[in-house]
Amino acid sequence: MDKQDSIYVAGHRGLVGSAILRKLEREGYRNLIYRSSSELDLRDSRQTMAFFQEHSIDYVFLAAAKVGGIAANNEYPADFIRDNLMIQTNVIEAAYRTNVKKLLFLGSTCIYPKLAPQPLKEEYLLTGELEPTNEPYAIAKIAGIKMCQSYNRQYGTRFISAMPTNMYGPNDNFNLHTSHVLPALIRKFHEAKENRLPSVEVWGTGNPRREFLHSDDLAEACLFLMNHYEDSEIVNIGVGEDISIRELAEKIRDIVGYDGDIVFNPSIPDGTPRKLVDVAKINRLGWKAKIGLDNGLRSVYDAFRQDDLVKQ
Repeated sequence: MDKQDSIYVAGHRGLVGSAILRKLEREGYRNLIYRSSSELDLRDSRQTMAFFQEHSIDYVFLAAAKVGGIAANNEYPADFIRDNLMIQTNVIEAAYRTNVKKLLFLGSTCIYPKLAPQPLKEEYLLTGELEPTNEPYAIAKIAGIKMCQSYNRQYGTRFISAMPTNMYGPNDNFNLHTSHVLPALIRKFHEAKENRLPSVEVWGTGNPRREFLHSDDLAEACLFLMNHYEDSEIVNIGVGEDISIRELAEKIRDIVGYDGDIVFNPSIPDGTPRKLVDVAKINRLGWKAKIGLDNGLRSVYDAFRQDDLVKQ
């Protein structure tokens, strides 16, 4: 991408989109386009097409999506499959119709089979059954991958797809009902410390293992792929290391400074037993994650605590 190119970041207020926008601004890209969901409903095909026709967009980072943790996926499965299918279909079609030079579609590692071998290699896609708790979301993301590949094959577009592992960072969702595990634990331990509670409940057994990538690392990887990757095949983005939920909870408890007990609730489903991605492909291309989990957690907690003080 040239610094003067018109770049649209879809989903710029979310965890991933805001990180991409910050990275682009730091790198000197100034012709950046973004709209909030209240200004542009990407689920509406007419609005989306009109927006693309109005602006001469060269590059698209498609980070807009309906996302959430196990609770949200279980409660709103129709919303997750419908909204994500509509968003990505409308943006991909509009990008093709208006001759966008290149598009990066951001998926998720939940596209891989529940019991796939570890670490998860890109070729494991569609080789087994999905994790039931987030199957609707995963199917929508798989459809987005296949749309990009199909448009490339039929229309000669340059649409690439990246699969980030579990994300955390600034602008994360700390709502206990809809958030992912890491921000939920930060909020739980923080509030337990503030309210001097004797224990914190953690959903599940604590045994599943997860990999966590800072959103600033992901943003750097996305810019790298946009500038250096042309293949239709998907690319994993991760750190190549994982940690159990039990270990994560203990680490966050220490960072927050909470001295109470951790109580696991095995009645809540664990989800996929392990989800570690193979990052050999993107490492070979020349990119590697830089932000360690300990430093990343401290920075996120510091930001959360400042936000909490502001709200008070």
